[in-house]
Amino acid sequence: MDKLQISGGVALRGEIAISGAKNAALPLLCAALLTREPVTFTHVPHLNDIGTMLRLLEQMGVKVAREAGKVPGGTHSAGAGDTVTLDASALDNPLAPYELVKTMRAAILVLGPLVARAGEAKVSLPGGCAIGARPVDQHIKGLTAMGAEISVEHGYVHAQATRLKGARIFTDMVTVTGTENLMMAACLGAGETIIENAAREPEVVDLATCLNAMGARVSGAGSDVIRIQGVDALHGATHRVMPDRIETGTYLCAAAATGGDVRLTGTSSAYLDAVIDKLMDTGCEITAERDAIRLKAPARLNAVSIRTAPYPAFPTDMQAQFMAINAVADGTAVIRETIFENRFMHAVELIRLGADIKIDGNTAFVKGVAELQGATVMATDLRASASLVIAGLVAQGETVIERIYHLDRGYEALDQKLIALGAHVARLK
Repeated sequence: MDKLQISGGVALRGEIAISGAKNAALPLLCAALLTREPVTFTHVPHLNDIGTMLRLLEQMGVKVAREAGKVPGGTHSAGAGDTVTLDASALDNPLAPYELVKTMRAAILVLGPLVARAGEAKVSLPGGCAIGARPVDQHIKGLTAMGAEISVEHGYVHAQATRLKGARIFTDMVTVTGTENLMMAACLGAGETIIENAAREPEVVDLATCLNAMGARVSGAGSDVIRIQGVDALHGATHRVMPDRIETGTYLCAAAATGGDVRLTGTSSAYLDAVIDKLMDTGCEITAERDAIRLKAPARLNAVSIRTAPYPAFPTDMQAQFMAINAVADGTAVIRETIFENRFMHAVELIRLGADIKIDGNTAFVKGVAELQGATVMATDLRASASLVIAGLVAQGETVIERIYHLDRGYEALDQKLIALGAHVARLK
């Protein structure tokens, strides 16, 4: 397995382009199952999870055409994004097998579109990061309300319906993939579906925008009540994947921790209000442009306390990165994780680098230290990996991060982008 070697102590400086959002691209690719006509997506990030999703769709009978993003001169560019065209006209195998689902929880997103379009779906219960229980009961509850007959046997969700019908669905918890799955399924249902307590994330809005371009009638995305008027069929469309707000936040944190000065292009601060506010509280100077963000860090950061909660509050996917910057900030920060119960596994690895962190249940107390020391650490999940990269960039000496396949699931060309910002980083085979 690949490892990442980092020689720390270098302030990040320069400019890089932000890639398309993994958490937007995955449901968008599944939306192509809803139509017999080709759907084209641009700015698709080159990530392991994207490759897994495309293989999953291919084995269902979907034709996949993928063209690497280019820059003038013809070379592939990290951040330019691939163009992917999906043709589901010959969809003939509505099955998502365990072998493809076990590494990627987002595979559950094929469930709603398959039932709506093919009348049947058999989807393995999902895997992904080991950060706690992420049940699919809200997906099942919503599809059942829409008339699907569902059973769970031998590790698979088996759903059938002649045609889904409109329903009023109130989710017991805010679930992004649940909202997306039910929204896609309702597009081909008979009548109106109302999803209450819906997730408000920008990725949900991006999916709704694409569905409407395909002929769906979705309103209210971005609020906690989404209405979908079912139609008989959807058609093809072309859609550009939104920029990755978590990648954006991660590079901002890396620049902040190292005392750097970076400009991130192809992104927007509009998706990151809670994160931007906290970075400004650390003492960073942030300039928001129409499609770029610049961060200039002070000599020493101030510690900032955070509490994760559903959008538009502080995102759980940025908690680990802020633990890393608080580890070298001035003062003590309190971090409360309210979304996932196992999401402090990176704390032990940060402590190996010299961080002063104490954990009490879902709360971490982080006291800033003068400096971190390089060591060998192990990534445990996608965002934990990012926190270790940030810590390694700050630490004195050499840090080696093992199991970086987690990073490759969610960060396109991370080592190349860090090198472009002046970091001393090498991928070890």
